[in-house]
Amino acid sequence: MSLIPSFFSGDRRSNVFDPFSLDIWNPFEGFPFTTAVANARIDWKETPEAHVFKVDVPGLKKEEVKVEVEDGTILQISGERSKEHEEKNEKWHRVERSSGKFLHRFRLPENAKLDQVKAAMENGVLTVTVPKEEVKKPEVKAIDISA
Repeated sequence: MSLIPSFFSGDRRSNVFDPFSLDIWNPFEGFPFTTAVANARIDWKETPEAHVFKVDVPGLKKEEVKVEVEDGTILQISGERSKEHEEKNEKWHRVERSSGKFLHRFRLPENAKLDQVKAAMENGVLTVTVPKEEVKKPEVKAIDISA
């Protein structure tokens, strides 16, 4: 077996050690949602006060998007963009906008206040804010050293 994969031969064997193997484990296989079908892009940033998620969901209404906290540690953002129905007298020339379901799950750190999660949607961007608990500074006590 060659150490260099051939892209031209069409002979793509399954090999655990071959990063170009076609039989790569897909964690979403068989899952009813996939993350890229509806093309919802997400940014996650951490500020001193909160974790902030921004999700691009253009054309979706807030009723078509769900924000949930699961098991007290997982933030789940999901939704569905419906496909437009074609009328008998209409002829589509180009279809580029994606449709389908999306699901994103994030395991949040222990300092997240999951009971205070807030979500807002404006101009096709969903913003989910998860406040953080204040980091308590460790109390330092000086100890005198005796001779």
